[in-house]
Amino acid sequence: MNSQTEENYLKALFKLASQENEINLSELSKKLSVSTPTANSMIKRLYEKEFVIYEKYKPIKLTEKGRKEAALIVRKHRLTEMFLVEKMGFGWEKVHAIAEQIEHIKSPIFFDKMDELLGYPDIDPHGSPIPNKEGQIENLVHSELRLSDCKQGDKIKIVAVSESSLELLQFLNSRKISLGLEVEILEIEKYDGTMKVLLSEENNKSREETLSKIVCEKLYVIQKK
Repeated sequence: MNSQTEENYLKALFKLASQENEINLSELSKKLSVSTPTANSMIKRLYEKEFVIYEKYKPIKLTEKGRKEAALIVRKHRLTEMFLVEKMGFGWEKVHAIAEQIEHIKSPIFFDKMDELLGYPDIDPHGSPIPNKEGQIENLVHSELRLSDCKQGDKIKIVAVSESSLELLQFLNSRKISLGLEVEILEIEKYDGTMKVLLSEENNKSREETLSKIVCEKLYVIQKK
């Protein structure tokens, strides 16, 4: 049985590996807010359990066993977030910390029932894909296109956020920006990438908003057809 700390490392490795197949030890330690020697010690333990491929001074890679184990932890976390939002009425900015605790419950049938009650969702409240029971992501539910990649005149829809930090989600809430919102880019400031956008609301209403490049980089979008 894996410890909570081991599971937290596996989850961090999974998220870093989704960006790059090879994971740098310093990146891992930064993501987990631990020292490099501390991270190195845990990686050795995960290597002994055959969860990672590890050689001194070389990037870390998840084995197939490690990738599946990590994906199942991510599955529990994202299912929990969705359950808290859809069935318990929590705001999307409040669920991450709670899911961090619940994801360590060992009972598979608990999460299978949660999945069933939710109607087998593909994504969590932040737009991230939920792995299935085999640890596979069946459908990539959003592109890797970010709002900051778009051009003036583009019409897009927000489909995910790149992180679920309290600060980002509270900011988006304050601007009434959520997944599914349709956006037209009116202007882009050449100097710093700030965007003036038109946000479409219900009842055919719309409003203008100015978003910094930092925020635009954290919003995944798809082009409207």
